[in-house]
Amino acid sequence: MNYDLITILGPTASGKTPLAAALAHRLDTEIISADSRQVYRRMDLGTGKDLADYVVGGHPVPYHLIDIVEPGYKYNVFEYQRDFLKAYGDIRRRGMIPVLCGGTGMYLEAVLKGYRLLPVPENPELRRELAGKSLEELTSILSSYKKLHNSTDVDTVKRAVRAIEIEEYYKEQDVQTRVFPEIKSLIIGVEISREQRREKITRRLKQRLEEGMVDEVKGLLDSGISPDSLIYYGLEYKYLTLYAIGRLTYEEMFSQLETAIHQFAKRQMTWFRGMERRGLSVHWIDAALPMEKKLEQIENLLKQE
Repeated sequence: MNYDLITILGPTASGKTPLAAALAHRLDTEIISADSRQVYRRMDLGTGKDLADYVVGGHPVPYHLIDIVEPGYKYNVFEYQRDFLKAYGDIRRRGMIPVLCGGTGMYLEAVLKGYRLLPVPENPELRRELAGKSLEELTSILSSYKKLHNSTDVDTVKRAVRAIEIEEYYKEQDVQTRVFPEIKSLIIGVEISREQRREKITRRLKQRLEEGMVDEVKGLLDSGISPDSLIYYGLEYKYLTLYAIGRLTYEEMFSQLETAIHQFAKRQMTWFRGMERRGLSVHWIDAALPMEKKLEQIENLLKQE
């Protein structure tokens, strides 16, 4: 095989994880997750951590970079690159081609394009300057930078302040000193129709609420994690926390969260299309195809090289 890596990407609810697991099982290899929230332990239902997907035909498919840090910690893309390289190197040394799977565009692109990133410390002075600004104002400031970080993925004030902090730090640093290996990856995108995606998102949201997603968030709050820390993670944790602390009714929480997830999936696709414009070749596969047909298409692409 002329590739170092196989990447499976797609928006939420596209079915990318079952496809990646089936492919990894067939190739007798392992999966590296590219999901910015599934790194957190005990944040399971809210992050869509469907670990049952990693069992194929009764056989568990090994995975990496899931459940590696505690809730409340602000894991970042620099740390992701570092942890990815560790898992990637381990799998390659054992003679296998890893399968990278996820929907966090920033993580995927940072690895596939080998962005040279540095750890960014907090900037108290900048934070004081930004204090009191609205999310709209912060997003406008963020959009003024020539950036890797996607302003459309910033849905809380805290995340926007951190993104600006990162951009300001990079203006002053020489990142060329950090080396990242060149990795040749076959990139597969799972494309799902807007109607099917919306239907699946709504169905999955209802299912996870029935399975106890509210109790998961309440349990995290009861364990000592602050509401602000959970709200920082956005989407499910933002709206469920606002419901748990009495800021939203159940109906308001469900309606606003459902809308936010639909918007998030749309932003994911915008990012993936942007990756193509920035020079990455993505081979799109129809999510509606049977699993065997999807696997055949991927195997044919692997043979073409």
